[in-house]
Amino acid sequence: MLLVAHILIALSSIAVCTYSFFAPTQTKLLLSYALVASTLISGTYLVISSHSPILSSCVRGLVYTGFVLSLIVSARFKLSSIRTNK
Repeated sequence: MLLVAHILIALSSIAVCTYSFFAPTQTKLLLSYALVASTLISGTYLVISSHSPILSSCVRGLVYTGFVLSLIVSARFKLSSIRTNK
């Protein structure tokens, strides 16, 4: 059950981060932060509780985190340039 929730949270965070990349707002960025944190927390719990191989889990987690953080940084940059241009 937690695995399904973890996957849904991760997919939701990718969707929200992608949406905030194209139409950035402060609310979407805050939601992105919360979803990324929830994904990392649930992933850490899954690795600890299931005793799965940490190397493969960490590589996937780093790829996910790198992708999502690049979207968040780009969205923040767009949002700050929109605020500066006003």
